[in-house]
Amino acid sequence: MNQQYGPGFEPDNNTFYASQGPDGVFSTNARYETLAEYTAKTFGWMFAGLMVTFLVALAGYTSGIGILLLSNPLLFWGLAIAEIVVVVMMSARIHKIGVSTARGMFFLYAALNGAVFSCYFYLYQMFDLVLAFGATALYFGIMAAYGYLTKQDLSGWAKPLMFGLIAMMIVSVIGMFFGGVNILLCCLGIVLFACYTAYDTQKIKAAYFAYAGNPELAKKASVFSALELYLDFINLFLYILRIFSRSRD
Repeated sequence: MNQQYGPGFEPDNNTFYASQGPDGVFSTNARYETLAEYTAKTFGWMFAGLMVTFLVALAGYTSGIGILLLSNPLLFWGLAIAEIVVVVMMSARIHKIGVSTARGMFFLYAALNGAVFSCYFYLYQMFDLVLAFGATALYFGIMAAYGYLTKQDLSGWAKPLMFGLIAMMIVSVIGMFFGGVNILLCCLGIVLFACYTAYDTQKIKAAYFAYAGNPELAKKASVFSALELYLDFINLFLYILRIFSRSRD
């Protein structure tokens, strides 16, 4: 599944509130929460989503649901469409729904994705899956660290990254007719979502300051950021997996 971005949270890096302390922390539930704690919680939600996806995928594989999906294209594409609907709804209504609802929609998406991923245990060798996951974790970790630690303002990456997504869609359509562009698509996808990882990680810092005066919005921004990072990781994994599997063909 390609990454879907809706209106969501686009905080202003220069927005500050009176409740923000001089040491750069804000109060949540009557205590100060540091930027490091806020970021850690956001990544915690992201990792929890990945765990849900893995457990559902494993359950689908052991129960035979993956085979059912592979043998029933309508069911498979129904799940894929449901994933898109959940992400679009969450993106469009994130300011209106409650924190619990936002978390529920995030985990619903992760579970639906896990059901789809149960097919991959049949389509790819276990060695390729493990190797791709390890490489993804490495690339993701490096780019996330860069996004968090860099002093460079990455907000200017927004338009180039969006153009990159559009370019990938065009290349994907071309790939339906010319198989030789698939490897180009995978390489482009890896670069694109590695950059998105750094960009989305820095957006966590922006959200921390932008919503310092509103703990409710800060929590929802954290969940939405977790969804974006989850999508970055999943897309990185899929493109790396395709390259590894092709190299063994």
